[in-house]
Amino acid sequence: MTEETAPPTRGELVVVTGMTGAGRSTAAKELEDLGFYVVDNLPPSLLPDVVQLVDDSLGPTQGIAVVVDVRSGSFFHTLHANLAQGATGRRTTLLFLDASDEVLVRRQEAARRPHPLQASGRLLDGLQRERAVLADLRSDADLMIDTTALNVHQLTDRVAEAFGTVHSTRLKVNVVSFGFKYGIPVDADFVADMRFLPNPFWVPELRAGTGRDAGVADYVKSQPGAAEFLDGYVPVLAGVSAGYLREGKRFMRVAIGCTGGKHRSVAMSEEVGRRLIDRGLEVRVTHRDLGRE
Repeated sequence: MTEETAPPTRGELVVVTGMTGAGRSTAAKELEDLGFYVVDNLPPSLLPDVVQLVDDSLGPTQGIAVVVDVRSGSFFHTLHANLAQGATGRRTTLLFLDASDEVLVRRQEAARRPHPLQASGRLLDGLQRERAVLADLRSDADLMIDTTALNVHQLTDRVAEAFGTVHSTRLKVNVVSFGFKYGIPVDADFVADMRFLPNPFWVPELRAGTGRDAGVADYVKSQPGAAEFLDGYVPVLAGVSAGYLREGKRFMRVAIGCTGGKHRSVAMSEEVGRRLIDRGLEVRVTHRDLGRE
């Protein structure tokens, strides 16, 4: 088949699901801003029909995003079947949005909306039923975003980061530093603990700095075990990234922590990110807790 007669690359299909109050509407709005054709509250049985409709009216290169949630009733098995069978003929990404129960309850109460599975019980009862229904779907998600500590702008940034280049098939790696005192990122694929390294906090001239400062970074990376960790861990991540692509996964989130997320984790995240970039990966380094102390 010549280049002139080759069919156009089919656009991506993003299935957005997750917990009520976790930000599905915000994610859908951002996907719409990114150029996706968005359908909200779609019964999964209609997924192939929507794709065919968009193919016929807008062309096969048009990206599509559909929002599916518990309002669709017994959608779980139908959605799984459609995705597993490749019924849409498109490269599909399952995006799952989650947050802690405490935050979800607070958001729902602020919106003055009952939970669709609440019935005559408490809001928390509805959330627990929803978690049970979505448990397997959550584990199968291609990309899971925990919005517990994210505001609207941070969530849209995460969605744009993941889907801004809709035709890209490269693996996107996010290396994020964090402080264990603030909790482990629940959406991380890998978690590494830098508390085996001496803490620059106890060095008076380094205490006020961060892992982004050359003096702090040099101190952290010069400590016994730091080079060995980097030399061993980065090749593992590079190997896993190749496996992710073979299995059709295009997102990898690597969390690197220390006590407060200010010195050791920041310095090591920057170095891990730099080394992964040197290996040809598309990497973004972020620092979740920097500035919280």
